Amino acid sequence: MMSDAREKKNQGISRRGVLRAAAALAAAPVLLGGLSGMATAAEGKTVSSRGVGKKSALDLPLLTQKRTLGGGKFSMRVSALGFGVMGANYNRGVSPDRKTMIEVLRQAAEHGVTLFDTAQVYGPLTNEELAGEALAPYKNKVAITTKFGHSIVNGVYQTGKLNSRPDNIRRVAEESLKRLKVDAIELFYQHRFDPEVPIEDVAGTVKDLIREGKVKRFGLCEVGPETIRRAHAEQPVTAVQSEYHLMWREPEKDVLPVLEELGIGFVPYSPLNRGFLGGDMTAYTRFDSGNDNRNTLPRFTPEALGKNLMFVEVLNRFGRPRGITGAQAALGWLLRKDWIVPIPGTTKLAHLEENIRAASLAVRPEEWKELEEALARLEIVGDRYPAEQQRQVQRS
Repeated sequence: MMSDAREKKNQGISRRGVLRAAAALAAAPVLLGGLSGMATAAEGKTVSSRGVGKKSALDLPLLTQKRTLGGGKFSMRVSALGFGVMGANYNRGVSPDRKTMIEVLRQAAEHGVTLFDTAQVYGPLTNEELAGEALAPYKNKVAITTKFGHSIVNGVYQTGKLNSRPDNIRRVAEESLKRLKVDAIELFYQHRFDPEVPIEDVAGTVKDLIREGKVKRFGLCEVGPETIRRAHAEQPVTAVQSEYHLMWREPEKDVLPVLEELGIGFVPYSPLNRGFLGGDMTAYTRFDSGNDNRNTLPRFTPEALGKNLMFVEVLNRFGRPRGITGAQAALGWLLRKDWIVPIPGTTKLAHLEENIRAASLAVRPEEWKELEEALARLEIVGDRYPAEQQRQVQRS
């Protein structure tokens, strides 16, 4: 991705500038609920890198908040914020060198992130390999989740084709275990619903893998309420993963009520709308690196980017008086429910710091309502997926 955003101030103040200002406010009371002194740990402390990772230039905060996904014997205790690994080397433009990206992942683990999300199709295969190498020193200390369900033949993704047949699920599990360097997959998601395979057969296959000790928990991605109920009846579902953020609230209609009813956790991916809500894009941003799927998405055309920037401005206006960035406001809004664990990804330690601090916001419910009302007055330009990809998302 090529962008001039890092060279500009965003409407008078940059994301990093807000963070510096917030740090300066740490010793003073924060008006209107804002941050509780930018506290990031139980005692409001930060910690330097330790153990495996090298010491970073930033004094990264420690993420101490925990949440539980799912219930009963298949529940999963994880950090309040996870880490989406996909963008480390897939679909998000020019990536840092492997050594740098491994350091970012290890710094996340060093500073309290315990949930890391990847998938077989990312790369394909190479994202799992990166996660496995980076997080090997943290075996049994962090949870790496992965996914099956796309058709991959000899390492090549068969565009648009799905495969959740039991034999393929088993094959993917065996191969993912090796790439991730783990003894059991902590949470194994069906990446997309396969209309050719009954969901009971999918859930039953994962149930068998759980009995065999190769998988610990079962998850689903981008599915409707009826599929969730049928799968959960066969094998309890720990979490459902779907896109969800302030510019895509579709799950609220039918999915979130079912999850709350059944005690299933929710893991929003792209919680910052693929980076857009972080404020680093303009109408002139281009996604032409050859490794960025945003150039195929209707919401990331120059016209849509320009018109949708009002969402970023509203977030910034909300955040500035409270000493927080627009990205932190977007993440904080998601964290209102304690069974939701967003998985923002990043290739930069500065953004990792920003994300971790979002777990400690102290914004009142009426303030979140104020933000929602301001955003509701805006029109979203562009669909989130082109028609072919949208067909793979199960509707309610």
